[in-house]
Amino acid sequence: MSLSFGRSYLAIPGPSVMPDAVLRAMHRASPNIYEGELHDVTASIVPDLKAVARTAGHVAIYIGNGHAAWEAALANVCAPDDLVLVCATGRFGHGWGEMARALGLAVEVMDFGQTDPIDADKLEQRLRDDTDGRIKAVLVCHVDTSTGVKSDVPKLRTALDSAGHDALLMVDCIASLGCDDFAMDEWGVDVMVAACQKGLMTPAGVSFVWFNDRADARQPARVSGYWNWRPRASPAQFYQYFAGTAPTHHLYGLRVALDMIKDEGLDQVHARHAVLARALWAACDVWATQGPLCLNVADPAHRSHAVTSVRIAEGQGDALRRWCEHTAGLTLGIGLGRQPESAYFRVGHMGHINAQMMMGVVGTLQAGLIATGTPHGAGALDAAAAVMAAG
Repeated sequence: MSLSFGRSYLAIPGPSVMPDAVLRAMHRASPNIYEGELHDVTASIVPDLKAVARTAGHVAIYIGNGHAAWEAALANVCAPDDLVLVCATGRFGHGWGEMARALGLAVEVMDFGQTDPIDADKLEQRLRDDTDGRIKAVLVCHVDTSTGVKSDVPKLRTALDSAGHDALLMVDCIASLGCDDFAMDEWGVDVMVAACQKGLMTPAGVSFVWFNDRADARQPARVSGYWNWRPRASPAQFYQYFAGTAPTHHLYGLRVALDMIKDEGLDQVHARHAVLARALWAACDVWATQGPLCLNVADPAHRSHAVTSVRIAEGQGDALRRWCEHTAGLTLGIGLGRQPESAYFRVGHMGHINAQMMMGVVGTLQAGLIATGTPHGAGALDAAAAVMAAG
């Protein structure tokens, strides 16, 4: 018997749950794109995007997903045959490197595996070895969505500075922005990319590149008119924000989402995500005492507050996901790039999520473990509830 009839819950690591207020803002007729309200709304979004990134630098808005932001960032700071160093902690780190290769860049990958953060000491040594200064940029994922690994970005900045290397530090915050603490200027990040469909709680389709003056000074002699971030960040006319027609309804939704973040307060947003993540981890720790389930990242300091990757036994990850979705109405993320993929599932806990929603996830997972015959320890719901109660 299916118990899934009712409002389903999409607990994948993006697109995330969209607030009703965002959906209401988007449910409207198309506006005048040549003057009036839309222009004011767009202008108001720019400073708030900078505030979420904690930067006084620049931001360019693109109609596209996170992959578009990857390409835009690279196109504005690198020329063909430039060398970029990719520090990978999962599938998406490698994906950014693949994007760089497709643009004709030389790519070197330092693979730190799928369970541990980037080792800043190893990065520093590699940069010291680059005596000719061939490396133009270091590409890292703050959080790799496929693994839930969170790297210490300030330590990576220190590694570049200690090595005396002038490579740009470019950070993918697609999974983490608006969920995990991030401070672009304070942490010394030159370029950062993100998208609207995760912590920013807006339907997929818009992405962003933040950059400082140092990065802008590296712009190559040729960059396509579409990807060029300068007219987007400092438009003389409204259409230059988007190199054409604006993503009108996304802008109305994003305006409301940014208002919700401001109303709650960014520090409180981060604190809420931390508590909800710890509640899930507490439940997983209990389940792990008498069964195959384990968290992908052992050290809580290296786990994201936006997404958690979990392993059980081969085939059981897929079985649990299917039971949760088709019987209970809870959709979990696939293993994505893990081996064996059928052993893993991911829980997205990003954006518009609260305590009762997370307790619903934990309770449904508990039921799914029972239904699929997966051994597990008892008391997970009590452990998660205790974390919620402590706040």
